[in-house]
Amino acid sequence: YTLYGFKLTGSCAIEAALAEAGASYDFVPVNTKAGETRTEAFRKINPRQQVLVLVLPDGTTVTEGPAILTHIADAHPATGLSPLPGTAKRARHDRWLAFFHANIYEGELRQLFPQRYVGDPACADAAKRAADAYVERHFRIFEEELREAPYFFGGDLAILDIYVWMLAQWMPMDWMKANCPRIANLADAVARRPLIAPVHAHHFG
Repeated sequence: YTLYGFKLTGSCAIEAALAEAGASYDFVPVNTKAGETRTEAFRKINPRQQVLVLVLPDGTTVTEGPAILTHIADAHPATGLSPLPGTAKRARHDRWLAFFHANIYEGELRQLFPQRYVGDPACADAAKRAADAYVERHFRIFEEELREAPYFFGGDLAILDIYVWMLAQWMPMDWMKANCPRIANLADAVARRPLIAPVHAHHFG
């Protein structure tokens, strides 16, 4: 594998999943702050000109976090990082993985970079406030769904848990602990895993 990413971007979930899968990979840092995704060379890798990107051993390029995570889990079934395809458990898993990608990941981008979503810079503060309310609402929805511990399926880590761990780090942890304690505990359990702890320390330590 070759992973294109950068610190504090969505690539950290992929790094964690690859670590859990025991998969070796080359990491290519793409400095998003320095505009390295905006080069013509990177556009040929990903037309959207954003990280993250995973190139598979056969040269296939995959973008979008949930698609990459799902591939890693399916390509390394012995890890048990996702339920078996075609089962109700897998459908439930994928429902919430899509929920986080479509709502919380996108909403957190609006929180972090509200100026990108408005035509008038004077509207950026209002856009951020709306994003804050939107993201908090969706975290609370999942908090009500989370019944087992330490992970979504109890004792079995899944790529959904890794994705939730990453997205929880982009929120004020005081808010998470006060309003979504089960999610906060899940994220903490993922962060403490021996193979993921170094990834957590690199990105969030």
